[in-house]
Amino acid sequence: MATWADVRRLVAALPDTDEHASYGGLPSWRVRGKLFVWERPLRGPDRAALGPAAPDPAEPLLSVRVADEGVKAALVADDPAVFLTVPHLDGYPAVVVRLDRVPLEELAELVEDAWRARAPRRLVAEFDAPPARDR
Repeated sequence: MATWADVRRLVAALPDTDEHASYGGLPSWRVRGKLFVWERPLRGPDRAALGPAAPDPAEPLLSVRVADEGVKAALVADDPAVFLTVPHLDGYPAVVVRLDRVPLEELAELVEDAWRARAPRRLVAEFDAPPARDR
């Protein structure tokens, strides 16, 4: 399963990304200043809302920006052992990922999709363009 080192490696492979300390000094990653993935431990109200289903406080949790609320709902419905949401994220296109339960391949897709959701269109087009051939 995935680790914080995997998150850093996956983000570093994407153009124009950087890591910042966010709330409480927790890591967050941005593309051209726009947040797309960040560490998001559960807070008291989150734990109260989730009840016994709340992850262990020591479990690493990553919040990931998604394209829209439909994608978020589908992820949570399809694999609630890996994905969850909290009231703080209601109305916001992001999902909480249980990092030590998500397969690395799926994490790679989530991180890239989050980057695509926040990156400028021109940057995404450059990323998708085939490499230039030497003449």
